[in-house]
Amino acid sequence: MKNFSTKFHPDSHHHTQESQNQETIRKQIKETIEEGGKARCEWDFSLSTIVSSRNNSTASISDALGVIEFDQTNSIVATGGIARKIRIYNLESLLPHESTSQDAHHTICLDHARAGDYYICTPAKLSSLRWKPGSDSRVLGSGDYDGVVMEYNLERRIPIFERDEHGGRRVWSVDYSHCDPTMGASGSDDGTMQMWDTRSESGECVATVQTSVRRSAVCCVEFNPFGGPIVAIGCADRKVYGYDLRMMADPLFILDGHKKTVTYIKFLDNVTLVSASIDGCLKLWNSDNSNVTRTYHGHVNNRNFVGLSVWRDGGLLGCGSENNKVFVYDKRWSEPVWVHESSSAGRDGFVSSVCWRQAGEDQCTLVAGGSDGILQVFQGKRKSQTG
Repeated sequence: MKNFSTKFHPDSHHHTQESQNQETIRKQIKETIEEGGKARCEWDFSLSTIVSSRNNSTASISDALGVIEFDQTNSIVATGGIARKIRIYNLESLLPHESTSQDAHHTICLDHARAGDYYICTPAKLSSLRWKPGSDSRVLGSGDYDGVVMEYNLERRIPIFERDEHGGRRVWSVDYSHCDPTMGASGSDDGTMQMWDTRSESGECVATVQTSVRRSAVCCVEFNPFGGPIVAIGCADRKVYGYDLRMMADPLFILDGHKKTVTYIKFLDNVTLVSASIDGCLKLWNSDNSNVTRTYHGHVNNRNFVGLSVWRDGGLLGCGSENNKVFVYDKRWSEPVWVHESSSAGRDGFVSSVCWRQAGEDQCTLVAGGSDGILQVFQGKRKSQTG
């Protein structure tokens, strides 16, 4: 809960806060009753594909996958991580052929070299990837452990933009504005979120935001993907900040409720956001009133970045876990509706990244990556209403 000062009109403040809390509780109770109370899974999920190295015995932390991203066509997948490679996959090569997909329990195993279209070597370990809107899947942006933001032309497979303004401090997250794709942003260990213009050869800095006096690390940045002029920032000071791009002096909203570092922030719709933290929970927020709508528990996360992705059409949330499991939550319930345990990683292995394909209504696809470098592709089908 927020720890507001009550030295000014304490009685009035207490009454107002109590009324707001009661109203929030009433809304949550009403939603729970309307939705049937206990969490239920309305999907049949199955593991379709496993992509690993040719010799699994050599897998180590150096193979860890830190990020997975679908392009705007939802047909191409990019991955990056500790191995200093951007790997590009066509989704068709990752999914079973139609002749075998009839068996929901049939899993195919592929090697990265065979499954991937190609890879690009990078100068540093990668923490973030993001496809540039409007580039027809030709341009991919990255942030790395050396504090550098780069863009790659995938047709020529060369870097075309480079920016190093974070003083060599690790860049945790990059994203592009959907209002103006030439504008990008990066969040770093240096405690700032910087916006830059890719049309400038030097990557001219458009704005710099320092969310906290202590320069707490900025761990995640996401522009409103629905085109609104909002950028959300998740920080090590346990808070999420929302800024209006037209007026960056002060935050438009502050979401305060996590107990530890916020590692991911995702827009579910124009006003609803989902955040993840190493306090071991996800939170659903209403940015209009900065209130928590729901808190999700079940996965294990107290140290590492384990990934967060939202499937907006289906209302599903996906995340990894430090017990080497993939978790799926329905936004309506606090408990997971589906959990899959991977048997591939060692005792210290964990699921380090996840990404939903933003397509389909009655079918869905979730791709997960592990600290051992193994990709898993899951497919889900909506259960029959009469089943």
